[in-house]
Amino acid sequence: MENKYEIAKDWLPRYTGMAVDDFGDYILLTNFQNYVEEFAERFTADIQGEGRPMSSCTNDAGLSIINFGIGSPNAATIMDLLVARNPKGVLFLGKCGGLKDSSEIGNLILPIAAIRGDGTSNDYFPAEVPALPSFKLHKFVSDKIVEAKTDYRTGVIYTTNRRVWEHDKLFLDKLKKTTAIGIDMEVATIFIVGHYNEIARGALLLVSDVPVTPEGVKTRESDKAVTKKWSDQHLDIGIKAMTDIDKSGEKIKHFRY
Repeated sequence: MENKYEIAKDWLPRYTGMAVDDFGDYILLTNFQNYVEEFAERFTADIQGEGRPMSSCTNDAGLSIINFGIGSPNAATIMDLLVARNPKGVLFLGKCGGLKDSSEIGNLILPIAAIRGDGTSNDYFPAEVPALPSFKLHKFVSDKIVEAKTDYRTGVIYTTNRRVWEHDKLFLDKLKKTTAIGIDMEVATIFIVGHYNEIARGALLLVSDVPVTPEGVKTRESDKAVTKKWSDQHLDIGIKAMTDIDKSGEKIKHFRY
Protein backbone atom coordinates (compact mmCIF):
# COMPACT_ATOMS: atom_id res chain seq x y z
CA MET A 1 0.00 0.00 0.00
CA GLU A 2 2.15 2.82 -1.35
CA ASN A 3 -0.41 5.58 -1.75
CA LYS A 4 -3.44 7.08 -0.01
CA TYR A 5 -5.96 5.46 -2.35
CA GLU A 6 -4.64 1.95 -1.69
CA ILE A 7 -4.69 2.52 2.06
CA ALA A 8 -8.22 3.97 1.99
CA LYS A 9 -9.47 1.11 -0.20
CA ASP A 10 -8.29 -1.37 2.41
CA TRP A 11 -9.30 0.60 5.51
CA LEU A 12 -12.78 1.83 4.52
CA PRO A 13 -14.29 -1.71 4.63
CA ARG A 14 -12.27 -2.49 7.77
CA TYR A 15 -13.74 0.49 9.62
CA THR A 16 -17.29 0.32 8.26
CA GLY A 17 -17.88 -3.35 7.48
CA MET A 18 -19.03 -2.39 3.98
CA ALA A 19 -17.30 -3.08 0.65
CA VAL A 20 -16.14 0.05 -1.18
CA ASP A 21 -18.41 -0.62 -4.16
CA ASP A 22 -21.45 -0.92 -1.89
CA PHE A 23 -21.27 2.76 -0.91
CA GLY A 24 -23.44 5.11 -2.94
CA ASP A 25 -22.47 8.21 -4.89
CA TYR A 26 -23.95 10.36 -2.13
CA ILE A 27 -23.31 9.86 1.56
CA LEU A 28 -24.82 11.07 4.82
CA LEU A 29 -22.44 11.32 7.77
CA THR A 30 -23.64 11.37 11.36
CA ASN A 31 -22.54 10.87 14.96
CA PHE A 32 -25.64 8.98 15.96
CA GLN A 33 -26.34 5.27 15.74
CA ASN A 34 -30.08 5.89 15.98
CA TYR A 35 -29.88 7.81 12.67
CA VAL A 36 -28.34 4.74 11.02
CA GLU A 37 -30.96 2.48 12.58
CA GLU A 38 -33.81 4.76 11.49
CA PHE A 39 -32.36 4.92 7.96
CA ALA A 40 -32.13 1.13 7.80
CA GLU A 41 -35.69 0.74 9.06
CA ARG A 42 -37.10 3.23 6.56
CA PHE A 43 -35.56 1.43 3.61
CA THR A 44 -35.57 -2.16 4.92
CA ALA A 45 -31.80 -2.23 4.51
CA ASP A 46 -29.11 -4.05 6.48
CA ILE A 47 -26.72 -2.25 8.79
CA GLN A 48 -23.09 -3.16 8.14
CA GLY A 49 -20.19 -2.97 10.55
CA GLU A 50 -22.04 -3.25 13.84
CA GLY A 51 -19.35 -3.60 16.49
CA ARG A 52 -16.81 -1.84 14.26
CA PRO A 53 -15.74 1.79 14.63
CA MET A 54 -18.13 3.10 11.96
CA SER A 55 -21.43 1.37 11.19
CA SER A 56 -22.99 2.02 7.78
CA CYS A 57 -25.96 1.30 5.57
CA THR A 58 -26.90 1.79 1.89
CA ASN A 59 -30.44 1.85 0.51
CA ASP A 60 -31.69 0.64 -2.87
CA ALA A 61 -31.48 4.16 -4.29
CA GLY A 62 -27.71 4.19 -3.69
CA LEU A 63 -27.66 6.58 -0.74
CA SER A 64 -25.38 5.60 2.13
CA ILE A 65 -25.17 6.68 5.76
CA ILE A 66 -22.17 6.31 8.09
CA ASN A 67 -21.92 6.84 11.84
CA PHE A 68 -18.27 7.89 12.10
CA GLY A 69 -18.30 8.65 15.83
CA ILE A 70 -17.51 11.88 17.63
CA GLY A 71 -14.75 14.45 17.21
CA SER A 72 -12.48 16.01 14.62
CA PRO A 73 -10.00 13.08 14.31
CA ASN A 74 -12.84 10.71 13.43
CA ALA A 75 -14.27 13.27 11.01
CA ALA A 76 -10.91 13.55 9.26
CA THR A 77 -10.54 9.77 9.17
CA ILE A 78 -13.83 9.16 7.36
CA MET A 79 -13.26 12.03 4.93
CA ASP A 80 -9.84 10.56 4.12
CA LEU A 81 -11.16 7.01 3.76
CA LEU A 82 -13.91 8.12 1.40
CA VAL A 83 -11.32 8.85 -1.29
CA ALA A 84 -11.56 5.11 -1.96
CA ARG A 85 -15.16 5.65 -3.14
CA ASN A 86 -14.81 9.23 -4.43
CA PRO A 87 -18.44 10.19 -3.68
CA LYS A 88 -20.20 12.97 -5.56
CA GLY A 89 -21.34 14.60 -2.33
CA VAL A 90 -21.26 14.22 1.46
CA LEU A 91 -23.67 15.82 3.94
CA PHE A 92 -23.02 15.81 7.68
CA LEU A 93 -26.10 15.59 9.90
CA GLY A 94 -24.90 16.66 13.34
CA LYS A 95 -25.97 18.53 16.43
CA CYS A 96 -24.50 21.75 17.76
CA GLY A 97 -24.74 24.11 20.68
CA GLY A 98 -26.41 27.43 19.93
CA LEU A 99 -24.43 30.55 20.78
CA LYS A 100 -27.00 33.22 19.90
CA ASP A 101 -30.35 34.22 21.34
CA SER A 102 -31.77 33.51 17.88
CA SER A 103 -30.41 29.93 17.98
CA GLU A 104 -33.22 28.19 19.77
CA ILE A 105 -33.24 24.48 20.53
CA GLY A 106 -34.67 22.61 17.56
CA ASN A 107 -33.47 25.17 14.98
CA LEU A 108 -31.64 23.94 11.90
CA ILE A 109 -28.37 25.65 10.95
CA LEU A 110 -26.85 25.53 7.47
CA PRO A 111 -23.30 26.80 8.11
CA ILE A 112 -21.75 29.25 5.66
CA ALA A 113 -18.30 28.55 7.15
CA ALA A 114 -16.56 27.14 10.21
CA ILE A 115 -13.83 28.49 12.48
CA ARG A 116 -10.95 26.03 12.73
CA GLY A 117 -10.58 25.52 16.48
CA ASP A 118 -10.34 21.75 15.92
CA GLY A 119 -6.58 21.43 15.48
CA THR A 120 -6.93 18.41 13.21
CA SER A 121 -7.48 20.52 10.09
CA ASN A 122 -4.05 22.12 10.54
CA ASP A 123 -2.52 18.92 9.18
CA TYR A 124 -4.21 19.57 5.82
CA PHE A 125 -4.01 23.31 5.08
CA PRO A 126 -2.42 26.40 6.63
CA ALA A 127 -4.51 28.24 9.22
CA GLU A 128 -5.45 31.04 6.80
CA VAL A 129 -7.38 28.64 4.52
CA PRO A 130 -11.10 28.99 5.36
CA ALA A 131 -13.29 25.98 6.15
CA LEU A 132 -16.15 26.24 3.68
CA PRO A 133 -18.94 23.98 2.42
CA SER A 134 -19.66 23.35 -1.25
CA PHE A 135 -22.06 26.12 -2.21
CA LYS A 136 -24.13 24.19 -4.75
CA LEU A 137 -24.69 21.34 -2.32
CA HIS A 138 -25.82 23.74 0.40
CA LYS A 139 -28.05 25.59 -2.06
CA PHE A 140 -29.88 22.34 -2.79
CA VAL A 141 -30.19 21.43 0.89
CA SER A 142 -31.61 24.91 1.51
CA ASP A 143 -34.27 24.29 -1.14
CA LYS A 144 -35.28 21.04 0.56
CA ILE A 145 -35.57 22.75 3.94
CA VAL A 146 -37.90 25.33 2.41
CA GLU A 147 -39.93 22.56 0.72
CA ALA A 148 -40.35 20.98 4.16
CA LYS A 149 -41.80 24.34 5.32
CA THR A 150 -39.13 24.54 8.01
CA ASP A 151 -37.15 27.60 9.05
CA TYR A 152 -33.37 27.56 9.33
CA ARG A 153 -30.46 29.81 10.25
CA THR A 154 -27.17 30.48 8.52
CA GLY A 155 -23.94 31.60 10.11
CA VAL A 156 -20.47 30.53 11.15
CA ILE A 157 -19.87 27.47 13.33
CA TYR A 158 -16.99 27.29 15.80
CA THR A 159 -15.45 23.80 15.71
CA THR A 160 -13.48 22.78 18.78
CA ASN A 161 -11.58 19.67 19.82
CA ARG A 162 -12.48 20.40 23.46
CA ARG A 163 -15.11 18.60 25.46
CA VAL A 164 -16.49 19.69 28.86
CA TRP A 165 -15.71 23.36 28.25
CA GLU A 166 -19.10 24.71 29.32
CA HIS A 167 -17.81 25.74 32.76
CA ASP A 168 -14.84 27.70 31.32
CA LYS A 169 -15.74 31.40 31.39
CA LEU A 170 -12.61 32.43 29.47
CA PHE A 171 -13.51 30.03 26.66
CA LEU A 172 -17.10 31.31 26.66
CA ASP A 173 -15.81 34.88 26.34
CA LYS A 174 -13.67 33.76 23.42
CA LEU A 175 -16.68 32.20 21.71
CA LYS A 176 -18.66 35.44 22.04
CA LYS A 177 -15.87 37.40 20.35
CA THR A 178 -15.93 35.05 17.33
CA THR A 179 -19.62 35.96 16.66
CA ALA A 180 -20.22 32.30 15.77
CA ILE A 181 -23.83 31.13 15.71
CA GLY A 182 -23.05 27.65 17.06
CA ILE A 183 -20.35 25.30 18.31
CA ASP A 184 -19.60 21.70 17.37
CA MET A 185 -16.68 19.26 17.10
CA GLU A 186 -16.63 18.22 13.42
CA VAL A 187 -17.85 20.75 10.84
CA ALA A 188 -14.57 22.61 10.15
CA THR A 189 -12.73 19.31 9.85
CA ILE A 190 -15.23 17.90 7.37
CA PHE A 191 -15.09 21.08 5.30
CA ILE A 192 -11.28 21.27 5.26
CA VAL A 193 -10.57 17.57 4.64
CA GLY A 194 -13.32 17.51 2.02
CA HIS A 195 -11.60 20.43 0.30
CA TYR A 196 -8.25 18.67 0.57
CA ASN A 197 -9.64 15.45 -0.96
CA GLU A 198 -11.79 17.26 -3.54
CA ILE A 199 -15.06 15.92 -2.11
CA ALA A 200 -18.18 18.10 -2.27
CA ARG A 201 -19.36 18.51 1.33
CA GLY A 202 -21.91 20.22 3.51
CA ALA A 203 -23.47 20.16 6.96
CA LEU A 204 -26.98 20.49 8.34
CA LEU A 205 -26.93 20.97 12.10
CA LEU A 206 -29.67 20.62 14.70
CA VAL A 207 -29.37 22.93 17.71
CA SER A 208 -29.51 20.60 20.70
CA ASP A 209 -28.65 23.00 23.54
CA VAL A 210 -27.69 26.60 24.33
CA PRO A 211 -24.55 26.15 26.47
CA VAL A 212 -23.76 29.83 27.06
CA THR A 213 -25.77 29.66 30.30
CA PRO A 214 -25.54 26.97 33.02
CA GLU A 215 -29.21 26.04 32.61
CA GLY A 216 -28.73 25.66 28.85
CA VAL A 217 -26.01 22.97 29.03
CA LYS A 218 -27.06 19.69 27.45
CA THR A 219 -28.02 16.82 29.75
CA ARG A 220 -28.90 13.21 29.03
CA GLU A 221 -32.60 13.94 29.45
CA SER A 222 -32.62 17.16 27.42
CA ASP A 223 -30.76 15.48 24.56
CA LYS A 224 -33.25 12.62 24.59
CA ALA A 225 -36.09 15.13 24.28
CA VAL A 226 -34.42 16.92 21.35
CA THR A 227 -33.83 13.63 19.56
CA LYS A 228 -37.43 12.53 20.04
CA LYS A 229 -38.90 15.81 18.78
CA TRP A 230 -36.64 16.81 15.88
CA SER A 231 -34.31 14.01 14.72
CA ASP A 232 -36.83 12.46 12.29
CA GLN A 233 -37.22 15.74 10.43
CA HIS A 234 -33.45 16.32 10.48
CA LEU A 235 -32.78 12.92 8.93
CA ASP A 236 -35.69 13.24 6.48
CA ILE A 237 -34.38 16.50 5.02
CA GLY A 238 -30.90 14.99 4.66
CA ILE A 239 -32.25 11.91 2.89
CA LYS A 240 -34.41 13.93 0.48
CA ALA A 241 -31.61 16.37 -0.31
CA MET A 242 -28.98 13.75 -1.05
CA THR A 243 -31.41 11.52 -2.97
CA ASP A 244 -32.80 14.24 -5.22
CA ILE A 245 -29.58 16.15 -5.85
CA ASP A 246 -28.37 13.49 -8.30
CA LYS A 247 -31.61 13.82 -10.28
CA SER A 248 -32.23 17.54 -10.30
CA GLY A 249 -29.36 19.32 -8.59
CA GLU A 250 -26.68 21.33 -10.33
CA LYS A 251 -23.47 19.48 -11.06
CA ILE A 252 -20.90 20.14 -8.34
CA LYS A 253 -17.39 20.92 -9.59
CA HIS A 254 -14.22 21.05 -7.55
CA PHE A 255 -11.54 23.27 -9.07
CA ARG A 256 -7.88 22.58 -8.52
CA TYR A 257 -5.47 25.41 -7.91
